Amino acid sequence: MNAIRVRGLTKAYKGHRAVAGVDLDVARGEVFAVLGPNGAGKTTSVEILEGHRDRDGGEVSVLGVDPAEGGREWRSKLGIVLQSATDAATLTVREAVRHYAGYYADPRDPEEVIDLVGLTEKAKARVGTLSGGQRRRLDVALGIIGRPELVFLDEPTTGFDPEARRQFWGLVKRLAAEGTTILLTTHYLDEAEALADRVAVLAGGRIVAEGTPRTLGGRANADATVRYLAAGGYTEIRTSEPAKTIAELARHGEPAELTVTRPSLEDVYLELIK
Repeated sequence: MNAIRVRGLTKAYKGHRAVAGVDLDVARGEVFAVLGPNGAGKTTSVEILEGHRDRDGGEVSVLGVDPAEGGREWRSKLGIVLQSATDAATLTVREAVRHYAGYYADPRDPEEVIDLVGLTEKAKARVGTLSGGQRRRLDVALGIIGRPELVFLDEPTTGFDPEARRQFWGLVKRLAAEGTTILLTTHYLDEAEALADRVAVLAGGRIVAEGTPRTLGGRANADATVRYLAAGGYTEIRTSEPAKTIAELARHGEPAELTVTRPSLEDVYLELIK
């Protein structure tokens, strides 16, 4: 059984269809990334899956339950990490994690979770004194303390410096290795490529492409660009057979500064949403 199954999901606000017929399947244990520009319908779709917003139409199943009817037991299986949080500012990190652990029948050990998210040295620090990256780590700690089967990560590394982002990626990979299903929304293409098993691109309230980061939008089969330095300057050749092109060039001598590239995930993404 899939962790998430969606068919024909729709939602409108004052006549505007924010979500216009989304179909989606996320397998258990999968890291699934949803990409899309602002206003594409990402947040609305995810809030419906979380049970925080009603839908107008369509069928939705999350861990085998319709989110509109999900009760306390179902919610205990979800971990939700929002874009921002300002609660618990006067508590210490340890106090906050222990407090949230009390909401669950079988929580993880708070000290283990604090260590897992890399906040051991900040365990006694007030939440309000944490940096943005440290606060996001705490948000994840609070999201996973209840041993969730499914975790929603909404733009989890916005505002992170490069080092903090890489450390956070390691945490997500560790959760995935434990079998946790993760639905990730992000604007960072390199983040989706590094973490996701599969990716969906949402634009205009619809999914316009879906696949692995390597194959999305026909990326794996796209023409390559062979670029080299010739007597008159740099020359570029678009070809579906780069090896053959290079062999032909080599007959006239070894090409200087030779490179072969295929469209990046960003190239494909921008083409899909334009």
